[in-house]
Amino acid sequence: MNVCVYTLGCRLNQCESEGIADAFATEGFSIVKDKEIAEIYVVNTCTVTSKAEQKARRMIRKFAQIGICVVTGCYAQLNAEDIKALAENIIVVPLSKKAHLLKLPKHINTALQSGMNLMSSINTFVDEDASVFDYAAASFSYHNRAYLKVQDGCDNNCSYCRVHIARGKAVSLASDIVVERALELEKQGFSEIMLTGVNLTMYDHENDGLGGLIEKLLKALGPNIRLRLSSLEADHVDDRLLNTLKDYRMQPHFHIPVQSANDSVLKRVNRKYDKAHLIYIVNRLKEIKGDPFIAADIIAGLPGEGEVEYRETYEFLQEYGFTQLHVFPYSPRPDTDLFDAKDKVPEYLRDERAKELRDLSSQLYKTYLKRQLNKECEVVLQKRKNGEFTGVTGNYIDVIVKNTPPFASPGMLFKAKFTDISNNKPIVEII
Repeated sequence: MNVCVYTLGCRLNQCESEGIADAFATEGFSIVKDKEIAEIYVVNTCTVTSKAEQKARRMIRKFAQIGICVVTGCYAQLNAEDIKALAENIIVVPLSKKAHLLKLPKHINTALQSGMNLMSSINTFVDEDASVFDYAAASFSYHNRAYLKVQDGCDNNCSYCRVHIARGKAVSLASDIVVERALELEKQGFSEIMLTGVNLTMYDHENDGLGGLIEKLLKALGPNIRLRLSSLEADHVDDRLLNTLKDYRMQPHFHIPVQSANDSVLKRVNRKYDKAHLIYIVNRLKEIKGDPFIAADIIAGLPGEGEVEYRETYEFLQEYGFTQLHVFPYSPRPDTDLFDAKDKVPEYLRDERAKELRDLSSQLYKTYLKRQLNKECEVVLQKRKNGEFTGVTGNYIDVIVKNTPPFASPGMLFKAKFTDISNNKPIVEII
C-alpha cells in the first residue's frame, strides 16, 4: 500500500515527516512522492502565513480526491474544523497528537488483517502515549541527509507569530539522548546531520544551551560526519555557540530569522534582540567561517514599518553580505497581538517592498555564487539522473556533480571544486 507524506513549512516539520514516513516504511508500506498515487496521504501543515494555509487546503482537497487524507501540524492544531469541512475522507490529527501517528501504521496493519476497511482502521486508532521527541527516524524517505530533532516549542511571544500558540512552551531533548541518536545516525552511514527545533537556539537555554550540546556532539562524533544547524533565532546566539562553529565539521551555512533590522520595528513586534546584536552575529560568523552562506527570513511590511525603517533593513542586508533572503509579506494571523494593529502597512506598499527584497535576494545570491568559482568545497551527493549526480555543498548550494567515482551513491560525502557557476545550477568536480 502506498503512503505519501507531504510537508509544508519548516525543517522541523520535514524532520517529523521523515519520522512518520519511517514508521510506515517499517510496517511494510511503500513511501511515494506527491505526484504518485497513494491510498493514504499524510499532510503535515504550517500556519506561519495565510498563504501556507491556503496551499495546505489546496493540497488536502487534491489528495482527498484520490485517497484518505490524514492532516496534522500547526494548522491542524488551530483550525481542525475548517479542515474537516473540506472533504469527507479527511482525518485531522492535531499537532499535540502528531507523534501518535508513529504508532498508526502498525494499528492499520492489525485492523486490516481483522477485516476492517482502511478508513475504519484509521478512524478507530486510539491515541498512544507519545513524546514530541519520538521522531527518531532510522531511514529518510525524502532526504539523503539525516534530521535530528532536539528542541520543540518557543517561550517567546513575537506579536505576529502563531507558531508558539500551536507548539507550546520550549522543551529540549536530553543531551545524552541527542548524542546517542547522533551516534546511531553516524553508525548508519550518514555523512551529515541537521539539528532541528522550533526555536533551536532556545535549546536548554537556561543551562548549557545549544553551544553546550554541540560541544558534546563534536566530542562524541567521528571526523567524517558533518553537523548543520537549522534556523538560528538571534536572541540566544551567544559566544559559546559561536565558538563551536570553529570546528571544520560545522557546516558554513546559517539561517537567521532577521525579520527587520530596525530597532523600533523589532521592539514593536516583540523580538528579543536589536540590530547591534545582528551585526555582531554576522561579523562573528564571517570571522569564524570566512565566507559562509548566510540566509535570512525577512517580513516585509510589519506594522510600524515606515519608509525609513524599511530602508534601514534593506541597507543592512546589502551591507552585511547576506546570501539569500526568504521574504514573507506580513500576514495578520488570528490570535496574535498584531492581528488588529492600527499601524499596518498598506498591502500595495508591503508587496512592493517584498518584490524589492526578492530582487535583492537574487542579486546577493548571484554575487555569492561568483565568489565560489575555483573554490574547494565538500558536497553530499543527492539524486542520480541520466548518470549524473546532484548534490549539496557544505555552504548549502545545489550543484551538479561531475567526475563521481563508480562506487558513488546518494548520501556520500566528497571533496570537490567549483568549476562553473554560469548556469542555473553550478557545477562542481570531485577532486
